[in-house]
Amino acid sequence: MKTKELELKDHVIVCGYGIVGEKIVDSLKEYNIDFIVIEFDENKAEKLKKYGYNYINGDATKSKNLKDANIKNAKAIAVVMDDEAKNLFAILTARDLNKNIFIATRTNDVILRDKFVEAGANYVIMPQKIASKEIIEEILQDNVS
Repeated sequence: MKTKELELKDHVIVCGYGIVGEKIVDSLKEYNIDFIVIEFDENKAEKLKKYGYNYINGDATKSKNLKDANIKNAKAIAVVMDDEAKNLFAILTARDLNKNIFIATRTNDVILRDKFVEAGANYVIMPQKIASKEIIEEILQDNVS
């Protein structure tokens, strides 16, 4: 674990530093928003260390890691791991630890979207649905012209 002695407040916790997590972190840096990443993969954690980011090398479904990320004082959490079951469990755990935190996540499964909301997610995006809708709109627009 590498943190600034966790005096973070009103920060964002990012669970997972895959493709989506990396883009979220890039945006948080751009807007000068404090954040901490919880990443299980040691190679990705080394990358976070190299960049000088606050991170915890661990499992985001574990209460201890969310507490170490100072979830009590966080304003939001982005749950974007590559495992839907882990995302659901992280949402449940995060909501249990902080009733007021804003929880954002993603899924490509309509049934899981409803489960994520039931578990406490405030915002669930469905990237494949959005992408397919935009592609169809472009195809239809191009064929109409």
